[in-house]
Amino acid sequence: MRAILDIVLILLDLYWWVAIIMIIMSWLFTFNIINAGNQLVDVIWRIVTALTEPVLRPIRQIMPNMGGIDFSPIILFLAIIFIRSVIIYYIYPNVF
Repeated sequence: MRAILDIVLILLDLYWWVAIIMIIMSWLFTFNIINAGNQLVDVIWRIVTALTEPVLRPIRQIMPNMGGIDFSPIILFLAIIFIRSVIIYYIYPNVF
């Protein structure tokens, strides 16, 4: 059972980094530092978007419009921190 919890924690860490990559790439697109016409950049962007949008879309629907600023990744990070804390402090110690 601990091995499963360890895998879940690793997956949460990986998802954390995927969300950070998505945020940084969106900033780089916004400030025209990277070009979406580049094939490698486009492939990375599609993968990152495909991984993050299913989670961020419901958060965006719940949150009010903030005038162009997207706070949904912050809510995602808080949810990941909460899930990790629950696993580490409450579930993991009680598994034999």
